[in-house]
Amino acid sequence: MSNVNENTEIGPIQKRALASSFIGWMFDGYETSVLILVGASAIASLSGLTNPAEIRLAVGTAIAATLLGWAIGGMIGSIAADYFGRKRMLMIAIGGYCLFTGFTAASQTVMMLIVLRFLTGIFLGSEWSTGTALVAETWPRRARAKALGVMQSGFGFGFFLAAGLWLYIQPLAGPDAWRWMFAIGVLPALALIYIRRSLPESELWLKAMKEIERKKEGTREFTLVEVFRDPVSRGRVIGTLVLASVTVAVFYSVSALIGPHVGGLAAKQGLVAAQWATISVMIYNAGAICGYISAGFIADAIGRKSYMAITFLAAIASGVFVYLMSDNLTVTLIGIFILGAFTLGVFSWMPIYLPELFATHVRSTASGFVFNLARFVAFPMPIVTAFLFSQLGGFKPVILCLTLFYVLSLLTLFFLPETKDKPLPGVSSAK
Repeated sequence: MSNVNENTEIGPIQKRALASSFIGWMFDGYETSVLILVGASAIASLSGLTNPAEIRLAVGTAIAATLLGWAIGGMIGSIAADYFGRKRMLMIAIGGYCLFTGFTAASQTVMMLIVLRFLTGIFLGSEWSTGTALVAETWPRRARAKALGVMQSGFGFGFFLAAGLWLYIQPLAGPDAWRWMFAIGVLPALALIYIRRSLPESELWLKAMKEIERKKEGTREFTLVEVFRDPVSRGRVIGTLVLASVTVAVFYSVSALIGPHVGGLAAKQGLVAAQWATISVMIYNAGAICGYISAGFIADAIGRKSYMAITFLAAIASGVFVYLMSDNLTVTLIGIFILGAFTLGVFSWMPIYLPELFATHVRSTASGFVFNLARFVAFPMPIVTAFLFSQLGGFKPVILCLTLFYVLSLLTLFFLPETKDKPLPGVSSAK
Protein backbone atom coordinates (compact mmCIF):
# COMPACT_ATOMS: atom_id res chain seq x y z
CA MET A 1 0.00 0.00 0.00
CA SER A 2 1.40 3.40 -0.94
CA ASN A 3 2.38 5.86 1.71
CA VAL A 4 3.06 8.66 -0.74
CA ASN A 5 0.36 11.07 -1.83
CA GLU A 6 0.34 11.01 -5.63
CA ASN A 7 -1.34 14.45 -5.72
CA THR A 8 1.28 16.14 -3.56
CA GLU A 9 2.45 19.36 -5.11
CA ILE A 10 6.04 20.54 -5.16
CA GLY A 11 5.83 23.35 -2.64
CA PRO A 12 8.01 25.10 -0.04
CA ILE A 13 8.48 22.02 2.14
CA GLN A 14 9.80 19.92 -0.74
CA LYS A 15 12.09 22.72 -1.91
CA ARG A 16 13.48 23.28 1.60
CA ALA A 17 14.15 19.58 2.05
CA LEU A 18 16.00 19.45 -1.28
CA ALA A 19 17.92 22.68 -0.60
CA SER A 20 19.05 21.54 2.86
CA SER A 21 20.14 18.09 1.64
CA PHE A 22 21.83 19.61 -1.42
CA ILE A 23 23.86 22.02 0.74
CA GLY A 24 24.91 19.27 3.11
CA TRP A 25 25.92 16.92 0.30
CA MET A 26 27.66 19.72 -1.63
CA PHE A 27 30.01 20.32 1.28
CA ASP A 28 30.54 16.58 1.66
CA GLY A 29 31.79 16.78 -1.93
CA TYR A 30 33.85 19.84 -1.07
CA GLU A 31 35.47 18.06 1.89
CA THR A 32 36.30 14.96 -0.12
CA SER A 33 37.69 17.01 -2.98
CA VAL A 34 39.81 19.24 -0.75
CA LEU A 35 41.78 16.29 0.57
CA ILE A 36 42.42 14.99 -2.95
CA LEU A 37 43.45 18.46 -4.17
CA VAL A 38 45.59 19.66 -1.27
CA GLY A 39 46.72 16.33 0.17
CA ALA A 40 50.17 16.41 -1.42
CA SER A 41 50.75 20.04 -0.35
CA ALA A 42 49.54 19.33 3.18
CA ILE A 43 51.71 16.23 3.59
CA ALA A 44 54.79 17.97 2.18
CA SER A 45 54.20 20.98 4.45
CA LEU A 46 53.71 18.91 7.61
CA SER A 47 56.37 16.26 7.04
CA GLY A 48 59.00 17.76 4.75
CA LEU A 49 58.77 14.71 2.46
CA THR A 50 59.89 15.20 -1.14
CA ASN A 51 59.72 11.66 -2.55
CA PRO A 52 56.54 11.44 -4.72
CA ALA A 53 55.94 7.79 -3.79
CA GLU A 54 56.11 8.54 -0.06
CA ILE A 55 53.81 11.55 -0.44
CA ARG A 56 51.35 9.51 -2.52
CA LEU A 57 51.29 6.80 0.19
CA ALA A 58 50.66 9.36 2.96
CA VAL A 59 47.87 11.03 0.97
CA GLY A 60 46.34 7.63 0.27
CA THR A 61 46.43 6.87 3.99
CA ALA A 62 44.66 10.16 4.80
CA ILE A 63 41.97 9.43 2.18
CA ALA A 64 41.62 5.88 3.53
CA ALA A 65 41.17 7.25 7.08
CA THR A 66 38.43 9.59 5.83
CA LEU A 67 36.66 6.68 4.13
CA LEU A 68 36.93 4.54 7.26
CA GLY A 69 35.48 7.33 9.41
CA TRP A 70 32.78 7.89 6.80
CA ALA A 71 31.82 4.22 6.91
CA ILE A 72 31.63 4.06 10.71
CA GLY A 73 29.82 7.39 11.11
CA GLY A 74 27.47 6.68 8.26
CA MET A 75 26.39 3.37 9.77
CA ILE A 76 25.70 4.99 13.13
CA GLY A 77 24.07 8.12 11.70
CA SER A 78 21.76 6.30 9.31
CA ILE A 79 20.42 4.09 12.10
CA ALA A 80 20.00 7.12 14.37
CA ALA A 81 17.99 8.90 11.65
CA ASP A 82 15.39 6.11 11.78
CA TYR A 83 15.08 6.56 15.54
CA PHE A 84 15.48 10.30 16.10
CA GLY A 85 14.38 11.81 12.80
CA ARG A 86 15.82 13.06 9.52
CA LYS A 87 16.04 16.75 10.44
CA ARG A 88 17.89 16.24 13.72
CA MET A 89 20.51 13.93 12.23
CA LEU A 90 21.03 16.23 9.24
CA MET A 91 21.88 19.05 11.65
CA ILE A 92 24.23 16.86 13.71
CA ALA A 93 26.04 15.67 10.56
CA ILE A 94 26.59 19.19 9.20
CA GLY A 95 27.63 20.59 12.57
CA GLY A 96 30.08 17.75 13.23
CA TYR A 97 31.94 17.89 9.97
CA CYS A 98 32.16 21.70 10.14
CA LEU A 99 33.77 21.41 13.57
CA PHE A 100 36.38 18.83 12.63
CA THR A 101 37.28 20.31 9.27
CA GLY A 102 38.02 23.53 11.16
CA PHE A 103 40.36 21.58 13.44
CA THR A 104 41.97 19.97 10.36
CA ALA A 105 43.04 23.41 9.16
CA ALA A 106 45.14 23.71 12.33
CA SER A 107 46.90 20.31 11.95
CA GLN A 108 50.51 20.29 13.15
CA THR A 109 51.60 16.78 12.12
CA VAL A 110 50.70 14.20 9.48
CA MET A 111 49.26 11.90 12.13
CA MET A 112 47.10 14.74 13.50
CA LEU A 113 45.83 15.39 9.98
CA ILE A 114 44.97 11.71 9.47
CA VAL A 115 43.14 11.45 12.82
CA LEU A 116 41.15 14.63 12.17
CA ARG A 117 40.17 13.41 8.70
CA PHE A 118 38.91 10.20 10.30
CA LEU A 119 36.78 12.23 12.74
CA THR A 120 35.53 14.48 9.94
CA GLY A 121 34.62 11.38 7.95
CA ILE A 122 32.41 10.13 10.79
CA PHE A 123 30.08 13.11 10.34
CA LEU A 124 30.40 13.24 6.55
CA GLY A 125 29.06 9.70 6.45
CA SER A 126 25.99 10.60 8.49
CA GLU A 127 24.68 13.17 6.01
CA TRP A 128 23.96 11.22 2.84
CA SER A 129 21.44 8.61 4.02
CA THR A 130 19.63 11.19 6.16
CA GLY A 131 19.32 13.69 3.32
CA THR A 132 18.36 11.00 0.82
CA ALA A 133 15.58 9.67 3.05
CA LEU A 134 14.32 13.22 3.69
CA VAL A 135 14.07 14.10 -0.02
CA ALA A 136 12.60 10.71 -0.98
CA GLU A 137 9.92 11.00 1.68
CA THR A 138 8.91 14.59 0.95
CA TRP A 139 8.87 14.66 -2.86
CA PRO A 140 6.00 13.09 -4.85
CA ARG A 141 6.63 9.94 -6.87
CA ARG A 142 6.43 11.74 -10.22
CA ALA A 143 9.40 13.97 -9.34
CA ARG A 144 11.27 11.94 -6.72
CA ALA A 145 14.02 10.50 -8.96
CA LYS A 146 14.69 13.87 -10.55
CA ALA A 147 14.92 15.60 -7.15
CA LEU A 148 17.30 12.94 -5.86
CA GLY A 149 19.48 13.27 -8.97
CA VAL A 150 19.69 17.00 -8.32
CA MET A 151 20.53 16.35 -4.66
CA GLN A 152 23.31 13.99 -5.68
CA SER A 153 24.70 16.63 -8.05
CA GLY A 154 25.55 18.67 -4.96
CA PHE A 155 28.55 16.38 -4.51
CA GLY A 156 29.85 17.35 -7.95
CA PHE A 157 29.23 21.03 -7.33
CA GLY A 158 31.18 20.65 -4.07
CA PHE A 159 34.10 19.21 -6.01
CA PHE A 160 33.79 22.02 -8.53
CA LEU A 161 33.74 24.63 -5.76
CA ALA A 162 36.84 23.16 -4.13
CA ALA A 163 38.76 22.97 -7.39
CA GLY A 164 37.86 26.56 -8.31
CA LEU A 165 38.86 27.89 -4.89
CA TRP A 166 42.13 25.93 -4.93
CA LEU A 167 42.95 27.37 -8.34
CA TYR A 168 42.48 30.86 -6.87
CA ILE A 169 43.86 30.41 -3.33
CA GLN A 170 46.96 28.31 -4.05
CA PRO A 171 49.01 31.06 -5.74
CA LEU A 172 47.90 33.67 -3.18
CA ALA A 173 48.34 31.86 0.14
CA GLY A 174 51.54 29.95 -0.61
CA PRO A 175 52.53 26.97 1.59
CA ASP A 176 49.55 27.50 3.92
CA ALA A 177 46.98 27.53 1.13
CA TRP A 178 45.83 24.03 2.12
CA ARG A 179 44.88 25.30 5.59
CA TRP A 180 42.60 27.95 4.09
CA MET A 181 40.86 25.30 2.01
CA PHE A 182 39.94 23.30 5.10
CA ALA A 183 38.95 26.46 7.00
CA ILE A 184 36.41 27.33 4.30
CA GLY A 185 34.73 24.00 5.06
CA VAL A 186 33.37 25.56 8.27
CA LEU A 187 30.92 27.74 6.31
CA PRO A 188 28.07 25.16 6.05
CA ALA A 189 27.50 25.71 9.76
CA LEU A 190 25.45 28.71 8.64
CA ALA A 191 22.99 26.30 7.02
CA LEU A 192 22.10 24.96 10.46
CA ILE A 193 20.23 28.18 11.24
CA TYR A 194 18.12 27.78 8.09
CA ILE A 195 17.44 24.09 8.68
CA ARG A 196 16.39 24.57 12.29
CA ARG A 197 14.00 27.43 11.47
CA SER A 198 12.58 26.43 8.09
CA LEU A 199 12.74 22.66 7.62
CA PRO A 200 9.99 20.44 9.07
CA GLU A 201 10.49 16.79 9.95
CA SER A 202 9.52 14.14 7.37
CA GLU A 203 5.77 13.48 7.61
CA LEU A 204 6.24 9.89 6.46
CA TRP A 205 8.77 9.25 9.22
CA LEU A 206 6.46 10.79 11.84
CA LYS A 207 3.55 8.63 10.63
CA ALA A 208 5.75 5.54 10.63
CA MET A 209 6.75 6.18 14.24
CA LYS A 210 3.10 6.56 15.27
CA GLU A 211 2.16 3.34 13.49
CA ILE A 212 4.99 1.44 15.18
CA GLU A 213 3.90 2.73 18.57
CA ARG A 214 0.32 1.69 17.86
CA LYS A 215 1.22 -1.81 16.64
CA LYS A 216 3.97 -2.64 19.10
CA GLU A 217 2.88 -0.63 22.12
CA GLY A 218 6.03 1.43 22.19
CA THR A 219 8.54 -1.41 21.73
CA ARG A 220 10.67 -1.60 18.62
CA GLU A 221 13.06 -4.10 17.10
CA PHE A 222 16.53 -2.79 16.29
CA THR A 223 16.30 -1.47 12.72
CA LEU A 224 19.37 -3.24 11.38
CA VAL A 225 18.17 -6.56 12.83
CA GLU A 226 14.78 -5.97 11.20
CA VAL A 227 16.40 -5.28 7.81
CA PHE A 228 18.30 -8.57 7.89
CA ARG A 229 15.48 -10.61 9.43
CA ASP A 230 13.27 -9.96 6.41
CA PRO A 231 14.50 -12.17 3.49
CA VAL A 232 13.41 -9.66 0.85
CA SER A 233 15.22 -6.69 2.34
CA ARG A 234 18.22 -8.89 3.19
CA GLY A 235 18.62 -9.91 -0.44
CA ARG A 236 18.28 -6.32 -1.59
CA VAL A 237 20.94 -5.17 0.88
CA ILE A 238 23.41 -7.80 -0.30
CA GLY A 239 22.83 -7.06 -3.99
CA THR A 240 23.02 -3.29 -3.68
CA LEU A 241 26.07 -3.58 -1.42
CA VAL A 242 27.95 -5.20 -4.30
CA LEU A 243 26.92 -2.34 -6.61
CA ALA A 244 27.83 0.30 -4.03
CA SER A 245 31.22 -1.25 -3.25
CA VAL A 246 32.21 -1.18 -6.91
CA THR A 247 30.92 2.39 -7.34
CA VAL A 248 32.78 3.74 -4.30
CA ALA A 249 36.02 1.81 -4.88
CA VAL A 250 36.33 2.83 -8.52
CA PHE A 251 35.60 6.49 -7.88
CA TYR A 252 38.06 7.01 -5.02
CA SER A 253 40.79 5.17 -6.89
CA VAL A 254 40.25 6.99 -10.19
CA SER A 255 39.93 10.45 -8.64
CA ALA A 256 43.24 10.14 -6.79
CA LEU A 257 45.10 9.52 -10.09
CA ILE A 258 43.66 12.21 -12.35
CA GLY A 259 45.33 15.36 -10.99
CA PRO A 260 48.90 14.00 -10.84
CA HIS A 261 48.59 12.48 -14.33
CA VAL A 262 47.34 15.66 -15.99
CA GLY A 263 49.84 17.74 -14.04
CA GLY A 264 52.65 15.58 -15.41
CA LEU A 265 51.39 15.93 -19.00
CA ALA A 266 51.09 19.70 -18.60
CA ALA A 267 54.62 19.98 -17.19
CA LYS A 268 56.00 18.20 -20.27
CA GLN A 269 54.42 20.93 -22.41
CA GLY A 270 55.89 23.72 -20.29
CA LEU A 271 52.61 24.51 -18.52
CA VAL A 272 52.04 24.99 -14.78
CA ALA A 273 51.47 21.47 -13.49
CA ALA A 274 49.51 22.38 -10.33
CA GLN A 275 47.15 24.64 -12.28
CA TRP A 276 46.31 22.01 -14.87
CA ALA A 277 45.94 19.31 -12.25
CA THR A 278 43.24 21.45 -10.64
CA ILE A 279 41.58 22.16 -13.98
CA SER A 280 41.43 18.42 -14.62
CA VAL A 281 39.51 17.90 -11.36
CA MET A 282 37.05 20.60 -12.43
CA ILE A 283 36.56 18.87 -15.78
CA TYR A 284 36.10 15.51 -14.05
CA ASN A 285 33.36 17.00 -11.90
CA ALA A 286 31.75 18.84 -14.80
CA GLY A 287 31.25 15.42 -16.37
CA ALA A 288 29.93 14.10 -13.06
CA ILE A 289 27.36 16.89 -12.74
CA CYS A 290 26.02 15.99 -16.19
CA GLY A 291 25.73 12.38 -15.04
CA TYR A 292 24.06 13.31 -11.75
CA ILE A 293 21.38 15.63 -13.09
CA SER A 294 20.49 13.51 -16.11
CA ALA A 295 20.15 10.35 -14.01
CA GLY A 296 16.66 11.06 -12.67
CA PHE A 297 15.29 11.88 -16.13
CA ILE A 298 16.83 8.77 -17.68
CA ALA A 299 15.73 6.50 -14.82
CA ASP A 300 12.15 7.81 -15.10
CA ALA A 301 12.14 7.31 -18.87
CA ILE A 302 13.60 3.80 -19.18
CA GLY A 303 13.50 2.36 -15.65
CA ARG A 304 15.96 2.13 -12.78
CA LYS A 305 17.70 -1.07 -13.82
CA SER A 306 18.06 -0.10 -17.48
CA TYR A 307 19.54 3.25 -16.44
CA MET A 308 22.05 1.51 -14.16
CA ALA A 309 22.99 -1.09 -16.77
CA ILE A 310 23.68 1.57 -19.40
CA THR A 311 25.71 3.66 -16.95
CA PHE A 312 27.80 0.69 -15.77
CA LEU A 313 28.53 -0.28 -19.39
CA ALA A 314 29.49 3.32 -20.13
CA ALA A 315 31.89 3.29 -17.16
CA ILE A 316 33.66 0.28 -18.66
CA ALA A 317 33.72 1.96 -22.08
CA SER A 318 35.22 5.11 -20.54
CA GLY A 319 38.07 3.01 -19.12
CA VAL A 320 38.70 1.47 -22.53
CA PHE A 321 38.71 4.94 -24.12
CA VAL A 322 41.26 6.23 -21.61
CA TYR A 323 43.46 3.18 -22.12
CA LEU A 324 43.49 3.67 -25.91
CA MET A 325 43.73 7.48 -26.02
CA SER A 326 46.91 9.37 -26.84
CA ASP A 327 48.87 11.39 -24.27
CA ASN A 328 47.75 14.62 -25.88
CA LEU A 329 46.55 17.01 -23.15
CA THR A 330 43.31 17.94 -24.93
CA VAL A 331 42.37 14.32 -25.64
CA THR A 332 43.20 13.40 -22.04
CA LEU A 333 40.88 16.09 -20.70
CA ILE A 334 38.07 14.78 -22.93
CA GLY A 335 38.69 11.32 -21.51
CA ILE A 336 38.56 12.71 -17.97
CA PHE A 337 35.22 14.42 -18.66
CA ILE A 338 33.83 11.07 -19.83
CA LEU A 339 35.29 9.34 -16.76
CA GLY A 340 33.58 11.95 -14.58
CA ALA A 341 30.18 11.28 -16.13
CA PHE A 342 30.39 7.52 -15.58
CA THR A 343 32.70 6.89 -12.58
CA LEU A 344 31.43 9.76 -10.42
CA GLY A 345 28.11 10.66 -12.04
CA VAL A 346 27.17 7.00 -11.60
CA PHE A 347 26.62 7.64 -7.87
CA SER A 348 23.11 8.90 -8.65
CA TRP A 349 21.80 5.33 -8.82
CA MET A 350 22.06 5.13 -5.03
CA PRO A 351 19.79 8.01 -3.91
CA ILE A 352 17.32 7.18 -6.68
CA TYR A 353 17.14 3.41 -6.21
CA LEU A 354 17.91 2.62 -2.56
CA PRO A 355 14.99 4.53 -0.93
CA GLU A 356 12.57 2.69 -3.23
CA LEU A 357 13.68 -0.72 -1.91
CA PHE A 358 13.12 -0.35 1.83
CA ALA A 359 10.29 0.48 4.25
CA THR A 360 10.02 3.93 5.85
CA HIS A 361 10.98 2.94 9.40
CA VAL A 362 14.20 1.24 8.20
CA ARG A 363 14.83 3.29 5.05
CA SER A 364 17.72 5.35 6.38
CA THR A 365 19.25 2.34 8.16
CA ALA A 366 19.19 0.13 5.06
CA SER A 367 20.31 2.84 2.63
CA GLY A 368 23.04 4.03 4.99
CA PHE A 369 24.21 0.48 5.66
CA VAL A 370 24.67 -0.15 1.94
CA PHE A 371 26.20 3.25 1.17
CA ASN A 372 28.60 3.25 4.10
CA LEU A 373 29.53 -0.41 4.41
CA ALA A 374 30.79 -0.02 0.84
CA ARG A 375 33.42 2.27 2.32
CA PHE A 376 34.71 -0.51 4.52
CA VAL A 377 35.35 -2.38 1.29
CA ALA A 378 36.75 0.67 -0.49
CA PHE A 379 38.80 2.43 2.17
CA PRO A 380 42.06 0.51 1.39
CA MET A 381 41.66 1.19 -2.36
CA PRO A 382 43.69 4.44 -2.53
CA ILE A 383 46.62 2.55 -1.01
CA VAL A 384 46.05 -0.45 -3.30
CA THR A 385 45.85 1.90 -6.28
CA ALA A 386 49.26 3.39 -5.43
CA PHE A 387 50.63 -0.17 -5.52
CA LEU A 388 48.86 -0.97 -8.81
CA PHE A 389 50.25 2.21 -10.33
CA SER A 390 53.81 1.01 -9.80
CA GLN A 391 53.05 -2.57 -10.89
CA LEU A 392 50.95 -1.92 -14.01
CA GLY A 393 53.05 0.88 -15.41
CA GLY A 394 51.01 4.04 -15.00
CA PHE A 395 47.70 5.83 -15.32
CA LYS A 396 46.05 4.17 -18.33
CA PRO A 397 46.28 0.48 -17.41
CA VAL A 398 45.20 1.22 -13.82
CA ILE A 399 42.11 3.12 -15.01
CA LEU A 400 41.18 0.24 -17.34
CA CYS A 401 41.68 -2.30 -14.56
CA LEU A 402 39.49 -0.29 -12.16
CA THR A 403 36.58 0.28 -14.56
CA LEU A 404 36.42 -3.43 -15.40
CA PHE A 405 35.08 -3.97 -11.88
CA TYR A 406 31.73 -2.81 -13.29
CA VAL A 407 31.34 -6.22 -14.93
CA LEU A 408 30.49 -7.46 -11.43
CA SER A 409 27.86 -4.72 -11.08
CA LEU A 410 26.22 -5.73 -14.36
CA LEU A 411 25.96 -9.36 -13.24
CA THR A 412 24.48 -8.34 -9.87
CA LEU A 413 21.71 -6.28 -11.51
CA PHE A 414 19.99 -9.50 -12.66
CA PHE A 415 19.11 -10.31 -9.03
CA LEU A 416 17.53 -6.95 -8.14
CA PRO A 417 13.94 -5.69 -8.76
CA GLU A 418 12.69 -2.84 -10.91
CA THR A 419 11.08 -0.04 -8.84
CA LYS A 420 10.01 2.46 -11.50
CA ASP A 421 6.43 3.77 -10.96
CA LYS A 422 6.08 1.85 -7.70
CA PRO A 423 5.20 3.54 -4.38
CA LEU A 424 7.71 3.77 -1.56
CA PRO A 425 7.34 0.70 0.69
CA GLY A 426 5.32 1.39 3.84
CA VAL A 427 5.95 0.42 7.42
CA SER A 428 4.80 -3.17 7.42
CA SER A 429 6.84 -4.63 4.57
CA ALA A 430 9.74 -4.07 2.19
CA LYS A 431 7.97 -6.10 -0.50
